[in-house]
Amino acid sequence: MCRFGNVEKTKLMINRNLWPRGCVLALLFVWTLGLSHQLLAQEAGQPPPPATPQTQPATPQTQTKPADEPPAVQDQPVPDSKPPKDDRIFFALPNLLTVENASSLPRLTTGQKFKTVAEGCFDPVEFMFMGIQAGIDQADNANPTYHQGFSGYSKRFGTDYTDAIIGNFGTGAIFPALLRQDPRYYQMGKGNFFRRFAYAAIRVVITRSDTSGKTQFNFSEFLGNGLAAGLSNTYHPGPHTLASSANVEGTQVLLDAAGYELKEFWPDLRRFLLRGKHKT
Repeated sequence: MCRFGNVEKTKLMINRNLWPRGCVLALLFVWTLGLSHQLLAQEAGQPPPPATPQTQPATPQTQTKPADEPPAVQDQPVPDSKPPKDDRIFFALPNLLTVENASSLPRLTTGQKFKTVAEGCFDPVEFMFMGIQAGIDQADNANPTYHQGFSGYSKRFGTDYTDAIIGNFGTGAIFPALLRQDPRYYQMGKGNFFRRFAYAAIRVVITRSDTSGKTQFNFSEFLGNGLAAGLSNTYHPGPHTLASSANVEGTQVLLDAAGYELKEFWPDLRRFLLRGKHKT
């Protein structure tokens, strides 16, 4: 999931007839949000769990605190300068560009942006996901000029994977580096369901500046997806029209918005799925 964390940006460059699968994805997405809403309602009526050592800010092992340091300074959490941890969505999908329980972090360098996107794109789960997408395209006979058989499957796998790499690097590394924008998603994590839903959805339009930390228009999202949609015309079979490219870019942006919703509500789903383990 290079950017979904990041797997959502893959096959739609191939199959221009998007509506049947789009409906399935929409139903799955609505079910996920409904489940998250129920979990939030359940948690609202339950007392908060007792504090554990994990809830306290950890002190980096490379730093020590003087014995006479004022308590006010000791209680301040130290920002983590490392990229976000690999907390996989549904315990499988890479989720490297998500920040949980932090309002700000030191900016990612250009090298860190490219490295993080590359780790997601070349993750073993990503290869498996591409293989599944290529198999679906093969069954639907998407791009009939590829024909069937192993040759046709290889072409579909190659184009799907190329689409994913271009889109993910464009929105997560290339344009964020050029425009000095932060490609990470900062979870809200608190508040009512509708407020969090709106916050996640609007992230495709606004993002953070690397230099000032202030919100600004998310040029990286639209330029990155535009780059992917335009380059797809060079290696996908025709017909190639401006309308088809615009349709692909718009669909990619909508999928990114759905991905942000999963990033926002994944901690709630994770607590629900691990509730039995926490009780033991």
